[in-house]
Amino acid sequence: MYVVVTCYEPLRVYVYKEGLARFATESYTNAKKLDKKNRFMHLTNYSINKKSEKFMKNDNAEQDDVGYKWSLSAFCNHLE
Repeated sequence: MYVVVTCYEPLRVYVYKEGLARFATESYTNAKKLDKKNRFMHLTNYSINKKSEKFMKNDNAEQDDVGYKWSLSAFCNHLE
């Protein structure tokens, strides 16, 4: 179960059983000469990342922990 709080006054809470976790195709680095315009490092939009050389498309819905868009349950399992 996943909880999103959108407002504290008045309290507004949404509860979801499942959702998506999206990732950028380039790993973030905190180097001195960080390329701030590297959109593959800073954004998780599918329409942007599909243009990256490192993009991996997942064509199998059964594998929800492959590529750059995972189910939240797969991401939580990965963290465990």
